[in-house]
Amino acid sequence: MSARYRLIVFDWDGTIADSEARIVASVGSAVKETGLPSRSPAEIRNIIGLGMRECMETLYPEISAHRYQEFIDAYRKHFHLQAQTAVALFPGVKSVLGRLDSRGYVLAVATGKSRRGLDRELRESGLQPLIGISRCADEAPSKPHPQMLVDLLELAGVEPGMTLMVGDTTYDMQMARDAGVDRVAVSYGAHDRSRLIEFEPLEIVDSLSGLEYWLSETAQAI
Repeated sequence: MSARYRLIVFDWDGTIADSEARIVASVGSAVKETGLPSRSPAEIRNIIGLGMRECMETLYPEISAHRYQEFIDAYRKHFHLQAQTAVALFPGVKSVLGRLDSRGYVLAVATGKSRRGLDRELRESGLQPLIGISRCADEAPSKPHPQMLVDLLELAGVEPGMTLMVGDTTYDMQMARDAGVDRVAVSYGAHDRSRLIEFEPLEIVDSLSGLEYWLSETAQAI
């Protein structure tokens, strides 16, 4: 384990789970079903990582409470239909997380998913034994608010300086920055490298194997 970090917090969608296509398709289907104005795949990808209410406020800032609930119900229906197959993980994720766990890191997740949704995907993916603690958007303010990280730090009994956030969006990077936590971005998720770099991550990696290598190099440099 790196002497620098004890707690590593991962985003879920776009960092661990390869779920972008599923989310974009589900949002698109819900938009059509509810008759809302269409949104491009790029606009939908941009809201991945936020809580559902924040997603709607971004895509449709003038929507009524009734229309909001109508859309949420439609999205959940279509996402469930899309989720008949097991959640897909990015290559090497399970083995990397297993090695990090064996080296003594506390592994956590901070996600815009609901608790019900995350727990289901943790079970389906086989990662539940590796993720000791987690926070979801129905348990704390949505990213980029730092409360999810504040809660996880308290649960783990770890100081901000011993914590690393790993994510694929500017929401992850801003949350970490505002919580006083170091951050590493992944290049393969929802937000482009050019946007991520604005939040000054310590590194941008192309895979979780790259993160594992970076952690080893960081440990040797201390």
